[in-house]
Amino acid sequence: MLELSILGFLAEEPLHGYELKERIKALNGHVRPVSDGALYPAITRLVTAGKLGQHTEPGSSAAPRRILSLTDQGREDLLERLRRPKQAEITDQVRFNTVLAFLRHLPDPREQAAVLQRRLDFLTTPASFFYRDGEPVRAEETDDLFRQGILRVARATGEAERAWLTEAISQLRQPS
Repeated sequence: MLELSILGFLAEEPLHGYELKERIKALNGHVRPVSDGALYPAITRLVTAGKLGQHTEPGSSAAPRRILSLTDQGREDLLERLRRPKQAEITDQVRFNTVLAFLRHLPDPREQAAVLQRRLDFLTTPASFFYRDGEPVRAEETDDLFRQGILRVARATGEAERAWLTEAISQLRQPS
């Protein structure tokens, strides 16, 4: 997801490492913080693979700044990652939000709709955080106040997300 975030933000504009880190941090928040020890090796891997370009500009104080930009190969990699997200990028809310943040870069509305449909299919499958005898437990079926809270909030957010996904898929499938 870190590489997807790097490619996605650089598809919008060239950035230096600190700006990139701040944008990734804003997208992921406190849930999945990004450290320099993860970010800069990922940038190095992408530069080495030819997916990012870099050049140096004078800094606002004394140190020069390394500006990163997306190459054509990097753009193709971004589009491929958006076309075919891994299953964990569909099922995990934070990871899916990262895909969603950059899905607009995928130029074909049918491909965008296909990604959203995968998420909708996942959210439509009966599931729970808690199971009894192999069956999902609903909020009404537990007397644990805290588990009820988890299940009720998950139901409400799931309903809202399914409604939005259904609407967005319909819009994307409209003939131009």
